Amino acid sequence: MYGKMKDDLQRELASIREAGLYKEERYILTPQAADIRVEYPEGSPPEGVVNFCANNYLGLSSHPKVIEAARNALETHGYGMSSVRFICGTQDIHRELEAKISDFFKTEDTILYAACFDANGGVFEPLFGKDDAIITDALNHASIIDGIRLCKASRSIYKTNDMTDLEAKLKETQGARYRVIATDGAFSMDGTIAQLDKIVALAEKYNALTMVDDAHCTGVIGKTGRGATEYCGVMGQVDIITSTLGKALGGASGGFTTGRKEIVELLRQRSRPYLFSNTVSSIVVKASIAVMDMLTSSTELRDKVEANTKRFRKGMTEAGFGIKPGDHPIVPIMLYNAKLSQDIARDMYAEGIYVIGFYHPVVGKGLSRIRVQLSAGHEFSHVDKAVAAFAKVGKKYDILGKTKEEIIAKYGE
Repeated sequence: MYGKMKDDLQRELASIREAGLYKEERYILTPQAADIRVEYPEGSPPEGVVNFCANNYLGLSSHPKVIEAARNALETHGYGMSSVRFICGTQDIHRELEAKISDFFKTEDTILYAACFDANGGVFEPLFGKDDAIITDALNHASIIDGIRLCKASRSIYKTNDMTDLEAKLKETQGARYRVIATDGAFSMDGTIAQLDKIVALAEKYNALTMVDDAHCTGVIGKTGRGATEYCGVMGQVDIITSTLGKALGGASGGFTTGRKEIVELLRQRSRPYLFSNTVSSIVVKASIAVMDMLTSSTELRDKVEANTKRFRKGMTEAGFGIKPGDHPIVPIMLYNAKLSQDIARDMYAEGIYVIGFYHPVVGKGLSRIRVQLSAGHEFSHVDKAVAAFAKVGKKYDILGKTKEEIIAKYGE
């Protein structure tokens, strides 16, 4: 039987390659950081490259305090739990981390998951059924989409960050028992932050719940890094927040849901990814406790990534690139053509700057781009090197100062 399946898979893989959509994996030979060495098909510059495509927003992936805490966890709590939470997989440090997360977000309770993907996959099915409605942003993360598919509630999709369309969907679903508005805190390909103040106001007007995936905002966005709810002035008003320990908060693994006490309590009883997946490793938990302590004691790292972001955005705009405006350290360099995004990413690598081009189906057709991600691990010298390299490569392809229409006319969509 596999003979036929093998042939079909080979043809499908070949078609992915021919379309230029095959995802190559690069091997990093060093700890995750601003400066890394990479094993790459075209070879790697001897001095290494500057990494501008990691979710390592606070530069904590290889921070000495995080490594020290992880090493200490091996001595005090062992390597892994070999169990799920409700059997014999809960240590004192798991509850300590959950309490620190609740305190950080000013919520009532928190539940840990193996990943934010699992948190989103496990939040809808226990809470919402056939008599309920989920109103979800069109650009929400795949994990939210998959989580919604697992429950029997009806689904309405509203145009991204479009409050008029959201209100229309709220009016259409007024017959549901419960309704929940689900959105990313920041949309990962655009760096756009959801209008949570307006979403919460609409939720209150139409008696709906709110759910936010804050994975790309936790630790980074808001005056003290408490995410999109802080940035939009609605802390304590969002019912469900999911997020990750695997991006700004150290970059290892693990996720969580934080929010209303009764919601979290029911998730502990019925959320399948929580009940049937191994407990988050003691190493990750203790390192994450150290991270939470760092974030609550100082905003130094958050302030640094903000400064780097402002410098990069200003430099790229002055150089003549079209970028999506905003405050987030995700900065999309809009190129509109898939091959162009790959060619520029390859040439940037030769200049010692590691970035990745994104194209359909990861983003919409005709919306190809390079997504740059700033970090507190970067220094201004890194930022300036990246801007200079982009300017050099942009000049080569004659796209500096060009409009979307001019780039498409030259390279196509």
